[in-house]
Amino acid sequence: MGILSWLIGKSGKGIVEAVKDIADEFITTEEERLEYQLKRYELELKEKELETRLLEKVHETNIAEAKSGNWFIAGWRPFLGWTGGIALSYHFVVAPFLHSFFKTFGVDFPLPELDIGILFNLVLAMLGMAGLRTFEKMKGVQNRH
Repeated sequence: MGILSWLIGKSGKGIVEAVKDIADEFITTEEERLEYQLKRYELELKEKELETRLLEKVHETNIAEAKSGNWFIAGWRPFLGWTGGIALSYHFVVAPFLHSFFKTFGVDFPLPELDIGILFNLVLAMLGMAGLRTFEKMKGVQNRH
């Protein structure tokens, strides 16, 4: 399921799937079924085209942000990367070490816990943008912020 389907879909279903569910109830002949399949493929193609255009616009926006000389605009991605890296380090290295350290000395000190699911979503999204960072470096705009 594509981004566009998720955004405008009905209960997580895309437009094409919603139409399919309804059409299955009314199709009675093989000719209608073939005609429906053709229309369905056309709708799926249009949906993919819209999704592609949406992703192209997102890509253009990311490139424009990367080219910006303003640290506030161009620095949000590195900020989130460092924040995610520090949070992962805390969760997997620092917190277990502190827990063991406190337990060794008999101190019962509860450490803050992070929502690791949200953290992984953030970090994985940032890693998905790593290709854009490579593009920045190839174009020579990585040192402008």
